[in-house]
Amino acid sequence: MTHRTRPRSRICANCDGFASVAVTLGGRNRHGHLRTITAHCPACHGTGTTTRPAVRQAVSV
Repeated sequence: MTHRTRPRSRICANCDGFASVAVTLGGRNRHGHLRTITAHCPACHGTGTTTRPAVRQAVSV
């Protein structure tokens, strides 16, 4: 059994952990390679994880 020193990071709900994808632009360049761009998840900025939500503390007046 392994001991965790910190809690597991949460998987991003928007991309399910697949934060970066290669999107083909169609066609090929002069060397015969597909032209692609890399798109990152806007919610997690390409990390695939999100931080835990902050716990709201009640303020007593």
